[in-house]
Amino acid sequence: MLKLPSPFGGRAGEGGFRVKKQIMTKLSVNINKLATLRNARGGNNPNLIQCVKDIEQFGTDGITVHPRPDERHIRYDDVYVLKKIITTEFNIEGNPTEDKFVDLVLNNKPTQVTLVPDFTNQLTSNQGWNTIEHQQYLKDIISVFKNAGIRVSIFVDPIVEMVEAAKETGTDRIELYTESYAVGFASGNKQSAIEPFIKAANKANEIGLGINAGHDLDLKNLNYFAQNIPGLLEVSIGHALICDAIYLGLENTVQLYKRGLS
Repeated sequence: MLKLPSPFGGRAGEGGFRVKKQIMTKLSVNINKLATLRNARGGNNPNLIQCVKDIEQFGTDGITVHPRPDERHIRYDDVYVLKKIITTEFNIEGNPTEDKFVDLVLNNKPTQVTLVPDFTNQLTSNQGWNTIEHQQYLKDIISVFKNAGIRVSIFVDPIVEMVEAAKETGTDRIELYTESYAVGFASGNKQSAIEPFIKAANKANEIGLGINAGHDLDLKNLNYFAQNIPGLLEVSIGHALICDAIYLGLENTVQLYKRGLS
């Protein structure tokens, strides 16, 4: 297969931010969109099991799924099957207010569970937790997963106060919700767009929280984000990556996203 040149140019920290990367950020591929395509016609095309095996072979560090109550993409039954064949890190995202979701996570014991405050039938995630208002609830549910030996991450907006309160919940990591960064980057305001994320990341590092990130990250904005967020451990990317794969091929696309994190 033809290997395409990297779309990433410029210097790390270009535009006034110069942060030396000290870790290799992991890529977790969200396969929800592949399941959406399968479900559109019924049957098993594309075959999720084969897709996951190939994506892992192509170099991803993890696989993410986000089952929702209506099962419009990843189905609950899929998770049990995927658990048996995934050889990289397995990340299950979802809203823990759904009892079925909690049971799913506890029964499969993924590497990580990412807690997202989705509403029922929500099209896509669009906000982080209010870790001040919902602190006691988060403490209670996070302890359930941690007692089962599962690493916990919670969706958080890039607000220092929310990061500080996240620490009190007992979570291992936060996942910075990056839609506002992606919008700002696309409009040509990448420096102002990333500033709140740098502040939030600095606070997380200061108080000992691991940092993940996700939502609307793509081949255009990923490298700048990764080079400027100190201590970024993992990004979870699905929609953009699968869209790029239509044109670039799945193997090339996984490897280009990996290169964007270097």
